Amino acid sequence: MNLDFMPSPVPDRPGLLIRDGYHYSDATLIMPPVLSACLEYFDGEHTIKDLKQHLYELTGELDTKDLVDHLHDTLSEAGFLENEVFENIRNQAHQAFADAPIRKPAHAGSGYPGSATELHEVFGQYMGMDVGNDVPALGSKLVGIAAPHVSPFGGWESYQAAYRALTPEHRDKTFVILGTSHFGAPDRFGLTRKPFETPYGSAVTDRALVDELEAKAGAAVSMEDYCHSFEHSIEFQVAFLQHIYGPEVKILPILCGSYARSIYVGGKPEESEEVKRFLGALGELQARESNRLCWVLGIDMAHMGRRYGDEFSAEADEREMVDVAGRDHMRIESVNAGKADDFWAQVQENQDDLKWCGSSPLYTFLRAVPEARGRLLRYQQWNIDEQSVVSFAGMAFERQ
Repeated sequence: MNLDFMPSPVPDRPGLLIRDGYHYSDATLIMPPVLSACLEYFDGEHTIKDLKQHLYELTGELDTKDLVDHLHDTLSEAGFLENEVFENIRNQAHQAFADAPIRKPAHAGSGYPGSATELHEVFGQYMGMDVGNDVPALGSKLVGIAAPHVSPFGGWESYQAAYRALTPEHRDKTFVILGTSHFGAPDRFGLTRKPFETPYGSAVTDRALVDELEAKAGAAVSMEDYCHSFEHSIEFQVAFLQHIYGPEVKILPILCGSYARSIYVGGKPEESEEVKRFLGALGELQARESNRLCWVLGIDMAHMGRRYGDEFSAEADEREMVDVAGRDHMRIESVNAGKADDFWAQVQENQDDLKWCGSSPLYTFLRAVPEARGRLLRYQQWNIDEQSVVSFAGMAFERQ
């Protein structure tokens, strides 16, 4: 389940592109259309004989042994089969992250500039341009912000709106960063004690607060969660915080797994004992430390179009996306009013056909900080490709 599959983007090499979303393997394969149809035979149920028969039916060739061997060996060497090769590279990757003294930047040079000088210049442009973001002066009333986790070049206006709400008086606070865990286990929360590094330098992770959450939340926590090693939803927020406050900003990074059971089966997320314990621990932390904490949510909203399994091609702010915007705003209004139950009921509708990948951090925040009331500062839709759209927003939260 760690593999990503998508149509080949290479015009002269049609077929199916396969890559490892967990970054256990660096390999990327493009399977020709004929061989793509064979992948379903690698399911632990079919035999080599079944695969040879299938290839004979596809190609008309009686002797398919060499082709079968080549297909098997190629997938295995890439780490794309559940076998000893995959187990070894997975275990090595997990151990390497656990042993690393820092969380190295995974997206510097791709999601944002890889040098401090260029990063300062580009982020300075993002934060300085006038695009009509009217940010209220909340000062000490500000309890947190929500910013996108889409690539900054695609959503910089919303990043700007959110991060302009922060003030110099927040400089010495610990920023509790709730990021979407795109690959983490459902109903689990990924923690790490490692400092986060970007081209600006190393942010300081509040290890005492990490230790407290681990002790109180027990099985709800994945400690030194490998997903931190490649997840972008927190890394982008760290880079913006460092741009504003300097490299040694203090953070508490938390990856929030999806509340999939609640969405697809029903009930509230906290009907899971693990989720209930973690939300309780976060709530206790906020009640005790509220004066020295500031919350940052790294969230995107709807994911619509071909890339995300829809039968239609999506265009930002056009056709189907007009209705999506209306439904997005209904959810945002529930969040801003602090109505966690109403928000979650909206997420559960049609098993979240809007595919909000920021729903679990938002719900987690609403339960941990029930006194927060939000303001929408900017809402956007962006074509991540020609047929698919992501929506996101910049928001600010204040104490009621």
